[in-house]
Amino acid sequence: MSDQKTGQPPNPKMIAAARMTGMGVLLIGVALAFLGMGMFMFNMGRDMSTMTKAVTQMGLDVSTMAEDMTFMAGRMEVMAESMVEGQAGMSADFNRVRVGMELMATDVRSMSENMDDLAGNIRGMAGNIGTMNSSMSQMNHSMATMTGTMGRMSVDINKFTRPESLMPMSPFR
Repeated sequence: MSDQKTGQPPNPKMIAAARMTGMGVLLIGVALAFLGMGMFMFNMGRDMSTMTKAVTQMGLDVSTMAEDMTFMAGRMEVMAESMVEGQAGMSADFNRVRVGMELMATDVRSMSENMDDLAGNIRGMAGNIGTMNSSMSQMNHSMATMTGTMGRMSVDINKFTRPESLMPMSPFR
């Protein structure tokens, strides 16, 4: 710059050096830009590759999950069929239990009626035993009366067999 003020023409070597320096800076800038762009593209490619691998793995996982869901749906169908069969079996079992309970209730009712009849028979037998006891008591009383009468008759018969005992004031009484 000082050359311009003095009016002297600039030195051609300096101009060439300045141009070379400017070109070098420009080349370095372009090289850095290309290097930055290259690094960006490299990183973006690597990220895209990683993302593609992740998406591929996700597709495989979704496919495996779909297979698992299909398998699980089949197992759930088997379980539902088993539950239907189990409920049918339980229903039949409960029906048999109900029939058994009805039979048992009938048997208990019949047993109750038989016990009632037995109680009636026992009451009748007790009444008959009471009547029999009364008859036995009357018979015992009649036997006692008959025994007393027989005793008096034997005394009277003895009197007739011994006529001396019939006389008043007899010493053989």
